[in-house]
Amino acid sequence: MIAPSSAAATQGGAHPDSVRVMVVDDSVVIRGLLSRWVDADPALNLVASHRNGRLAVEDIERSNPDVVVLDIEMPEMDGLTALPLMLKKKRDLIVVMASTLTRRNAEISLRALSLGAQDYVPKPESNSEVTTSVDFRRELIEKVKALGQRRRASALRGRPMRAQTAAGKTVSQLPVSRGGEAAKGYTRMAAAPVAAPARVGFQTRPYSNVRPRIVAIGSSTGGPQALQQVLADIGPAIRDVPVVVTQHMPPTFTAILAEHLAKAAMRPAKEAEDGEVLKPGHVYVAPGGRHLTLTKDGGQPVARLEDGPPINFCKPAVDPLFDSVAKVYGSAALAVVLTGMGHDGANGVKTISAGGGSVIAQDEETSVVWGMPGAAAQTGVCCDILPVSRIGPKIVGLLSGGPR
Repeated sequence: MIAPSSAAATQGGAHPDSVRVMVVDDSVVIRGLLSRWVDADPALNLVASHRNGRLAVEDIERSNPDVVVLDIEMPEMDGLTALPLMLKKKRDLIVVMASTLTRRNAEISLRALSLGAQDYVPKPESNSEVTTSVDFRRELIEKVKALGQRRRASALRGRPMRAQTAAGKTVSQLPVSRGGEAAKGYTRMAAAPVAAPARVGFQTRPYSNVRPRIVAIGSSTGGPQALQQVLADIGPAIRDVPVVVTQHMPPTFTAILAEHLAKAAMRPAKEAEDGEVLKPGHVYVAPGGRHLTLTKDGGQPVARLEDGPPINFCKPAVDPLFDSVAKVYGSAALAVVLTGMGHDGANGVKTISAGGGSVIAQDEETSVVWGMPGAAAQTGVCCDILPVSRIGPKIVGLLSGGPR
């Protein structure tokens, strides 16, 4: 049901440019808490709150939210079932999944991304932890604002915000349900035009003359979809080099992400382990809650996991990975910054460039949020700013010694 006190009051005095938010959670405590957080932010407008997916689906057209915060486990209709039905009613709707840190929920959250959800927020285990978690509140509100504001800006420009499937297709038409297909994970998509490279307005540098001996990738919001596309594109070409990935994710999620990347690349992929020697043709993912860095041991590159404080509010963070890759590989390092909130990786790409290595950033058009790649582009050290569909082929060309 709609929360009469907060939703009605907010709609009456909300700024017309504020992001319209719907909260869907079966817990009255959590639903009320999230609603109050949204209501307290002047950039957000709480338009509805519901206890299950069925009520939310029925109310989408009337409440007309920009963003839905959607729980996974609910009675009558769960979040995964409701997701494609919501997107069928409003194709440019932004959906952020909210789930506790169990393996099942992590798998469902990543599956939801392939069905058209834009992002996820891991919830603490108990109601009391949710109530007291400053990090959870900050992450939720930041993501809702960033995604909602980008959606509204895209709508004003007359260009609907595009989603990306796990298979890497850039799409403007989001999942359409037909019978029981949506619940089983089947979707039908219409491909959108691929954006051209975006170099205008940014200084770029030439690529290193040295063939890359490692590919280091950093990503956050929208990263799982982009990573799967890039890894699928470069999988056949990485037999002679390792790939290291820092994706802003909590524990459990990163292990499942590695499994998805293994399928996409058709290469071994796993969470990195402290002290293991990197092998060519393998993909190593920074485990949630630990920073991944590289060192040399007997002339071989070795993974190191560090339990220091968050960097750029992130743990794992991209900057320490890039800094260490620059030290170990120098001009043979290739760093890639994909879609994500914030500026993590911006300092690291400067270190990569100073060591003679090369940097590629994803362009704004194909990024879910152009925070991290935008910050990297603004440093002036990137060699290219490319749509996600062209990043993989570019990496393949560099690994093969092709033209730069």
